[in-house]
Amino acid sequence: MKRILKRIIVTMLITAAISIVVFAAVNIYVISYSSKYILTDKQAAELTDVDCITVLGAHVRDDGSPSYMLESRLDTAIELYNNGVSEKMLMTGDHGQHEYDEVNNMMDYALANSDISKENVFLDHAGFSTYESAYRAKAIFDVEKSVFVTQKYHLYRAVYNARKNGIEAYGVVCDDYDWPGMTYYKFRESLAVFKDFFGCLFNVKPTYLGEKIPISGTSEASHDRTNG
Repeated sequence: MKRILKRIIVTMLITAAISIVVFAAVNIYVISYSSKYILTDKQAAELTDVDCITVLGAHVRDDGSPSYMLESRLDTAIELYNNGVSEKMLMTGDHGQHEYDEVNNMMDYALANSDISKENVFLDHAGFSTYESAYRAKAIFDVEKSVFVTQKYHLYRAVYNARKNGIEAYGVVCDDYDWPGMTYYKFRESLAVFKDFFGCLFNVKPTYLGEKIPISGTSEASHDRTNG
């Protein structure tokens, strides 16, 4: 009985050790793969034929204003727009419930703080995760080349997901601020990297697909309201 118990414990320890090594290796690989596609804003301005600037959603407050993290992403996207990176933006985030709407509020902020026209702001209401945002950017919006904007810790995964879904993706870091709770964010991100690695590997379908709204056209079909 003791021998059996010992074998079980040894097997569990070996399995745990292998799992930790694989987990770490996947995260290192994704970061290494994406690092060469992370650009400065000046480098991004030198790119040509960029279909859109993709802004990944984050929390919005009850009054519709963006959280500080999301505001930072939007401000950087506006700066890239002003620098001529692309005349179009793709706002992708969570609008799965009527009472919670990231993407329309993201558009409102961009319209209020830049001269971008509404017809050039595309909304992905079903970008419920970074993986789904990347998948749908290609599958629904026909994005071929895009600059993704988010915080640095998140950007590696965003670029990786996009490139593995067929987009010539680049990333620009929106800030290097040490946000409160960053240790938690980074730990959660490492788990998400591991999950998305296998999502890309097995081409996991997003929650929703739907009719195409090519980024090469106008954004009207992506809008769900007529006011504003």
